[in-house]
Amino acid sequence: MKAEDQSQMQLIEREDIDDEDDLFEVIDKLIAQGINAGDVKKLQDAGIYTCNGLMMHTKKNLTGIKGLSEAKVDKICEAAEKIVNFGYITGSDALTRRKSVIRITTGSQALDELLGGGVETLAITEAFGEFRSGKTQLAHTLCVTTQLPINMHGGNGKVAYIDTEGTFRPERIIPIAERFGLDPGAVLDNIVYARAFTYEHQYNLLLGLAAKMAEEPFRLLIVDSVIALFRVDFTGRGELADRQQKLAQMLSRLIKIAEEFNVAVYMTNQVIADPGGGVFISDPKKPAGGHVLAHAATIRLMFRKGKGEQRVCKITAGGIADAKD
Repeated sequence: MKAEDQSQMQLIEREDIDDEDDLFEVIDKLIAQGINAGDVKKLQDAGIYTCNGLMMHTKKNLTGIKGLSEAKVDKICEAAEKIVNFGYITGSDALTRRKSVIRITTGSQALDELLGGGVETLAITEAFGEFRSGKTQLAHTLCVTTQLPINMHGGNGKVAYIDTEGTFRPERIIPIAERFGLDPGAVLDNIVYARAFTYEHQYNLLLGLAAKMAEEPFRLLIVDSVIALFRVDFTGRGELADRQQKLAQMLSRLIKIAEEFNVAVYMTNQVIADPGGGVFISDPKKPAGGHVLAHAATIRLMFRKGKGEQRVCKITAGGIADAKD
């Protein structure tokens, strides 16, 4: 690769992104509105680094932060409302905001066409299927393509990878990076990775991402898989309601991250056997997580094994189409 092409691959710094200025307002701006710097620090310690993210929390949650009284929370929220417009906007303004959406190539032309250009930011893309159906392979590919320049259908940003099953393999990143003409070492350096062992740990890792995303240009968050630890930490029907509530909170946090920082969220999901679906349905397996997870996903991709090394992908939400690769 030529030197001038190499320079295009270098990720731009957050402060150099002019288009990002309207995306979110850093929490430090509250100080200019008369909020005590110590109170701002308490918000940051709680994982809140932008005024946009602050407005996504209820006052009940904010008063749960040590050292913040109801009076302080009211004053903080009033100050944030002066900085961030969380009220009504026109349809034209909404269309302008949608122009900030970036579609990241999957590395497969057929799958990109299926997705309307690739995995998009400001949205959650869920992939479910049996083991070895290609979900994690796509995650590894997206780790690389996200770092491509925008003009090469990439996201020109970093990647956060939360691994709940121990499936991340950095050595698999190397040949993918070489395929796209990128330096494998630089690509790996632009991936922040964490292994989660409990559902609580998984949620706390999401909270800790706010600090990184407020300072660096991230474009993709991968959770592989989103449901695994919930199926381990909650057992039996007696804990099902509690599990679904905690899962809903996790998914809500993912949605807020996607919208707060304009990142794409790609999460993998497992399947469960559907005993009642085997008579009339050829494949009686359905995604785990129930309706709570189904409603959270913007796009649902079903992966299954095809002939030989072929994998088949079908969109099961927002229309139905097939892609083979």
